[in-house]
Amino acid sequence: MKKAVRFLVQGTVQGVFFRQFVKGHADDLKLRGFVRNLEDSNVEVVVEGEADNIERMLGILKKGPEHAQIRNVVVEAMKWSGDYTEFKILKF
Repeated sequence: MKKAVRFLVQGTVQGVFFRQFVKGHADDLKLRGFVRNLEDSNVEVVVEGEADNIERMLGILKKGPEHAQIRNVVVEAMKWSGDYTEFKILKF
């Protein structure tokens, strides 16, 4: 089943290669969308793909890479758009 979700990852998630970590896992899970740093020091992750793979991504985001300290992951369901052709790292 196709699904779209926005994750807001809060904690120490900038300056620890978090976006590259997310992109690698998104590519492995065949998810499309983007990851970007936000000005408030959080990271936004928008993904579209199979529901099971999005659930796996949530688990991955809750752990994060070695030097990240994840305080919280806010999950927001979105409407599937199908507009994304790949998973990208965006700048501010």
